[in-house]
Amino acid sequence: MNFGLIVIGDEILSGKRADKHLAKAIELLSARGLQLGYADYVGDAPDRITDTLVRAFASGDIVFSCGGIGATPDDHTRHCAARALGRPLVLHPQAQVLIEERMQDVAREQGKPYEPRRSDNLHRLNMGTFPQGAHIVPNPFNKIPGFFCTRDDDLSSVAERGGVFFLPGFPVMAWPMMEWALDTYCQQYFVRDAWLEKSVVVFGAMESTLTPLMEAIERDHAVKVFSLPSVDHHEYGRHIELGVKGEPVAVDGAYAALLNGLRSLQSQLGPELVRN
Repeated sequence: MNFGLIVIGDEILSGKRADKHLAKAIELLSARGLQLGYADYVGDAPDRITDTLVRAFASGDIVFSCGGIGATPDDHTRHCAARALGRPLVLHPQAQVLIEERMQDVAREQGKPYEPRRSDNLHRLNMGTFPQGAHIVPNPFNKIPGFFCTRDDDLSSVAERGGVFFLPGFPVMAWPMMEWALDTYCQQYFVRDAWLEKSVVVFGAMESTLTPLMEAIERDHAVKVFSLPSVDHHEYGRHIELGVKGEPVAVDGAYAALLNGLRSLQSQLGPELVRN
């Protein structure tokens, strides 16, 4: 199963706010032996959001979409999700209950009576309108739920056929909701200690010189080879971190072959690094 991330909002693309979801998604997935396959950043443009969601639903991947599910004019995600699926937006009954509970909590905290028919309270119910057939993602921070959709409304198919989880843009809300989604629907993909990276710092080499060795390692071993050049590292200066990643049993043999190849090229080697 592939995992993807969509981050929505003009504030991210304009630089007004820095995205924090990418790093957290990688962290939450890595803790469960999983990897993020891709990330898309989209501004508050309905057509572009819709196109991105069409691709997400068609991919069969499990995708997390962060942002744009509020009830202000620049929150387009709920409408775009409905368009992408070709379904109407409907008020989810469980979401209505949760939103009303939240409004009652706020009124109580402010020492004011709860007025369910007041115009602003009625407007807040829009946050519970989801594409028909959507399911709730609980929000432990303030009860206002997110939602997720599959192509065929079948909850049992999430783990096999993927779906999109729609979460708020606020990290304090989105991250526990993302964690809930992983632990509730993706446990069959959790793999502990099944991914290993081994690399070595190489001084004075050009990537073009190392490319044939990298191609040979990928051809002969079931691993991915990576090359991370740096020109101004605070400790190593100009160097290349060259390594392999994959299942531990494959990494060990591939890394030994990589070191042998580097030595045959008379490369100057520095520290070796291991990451799980």
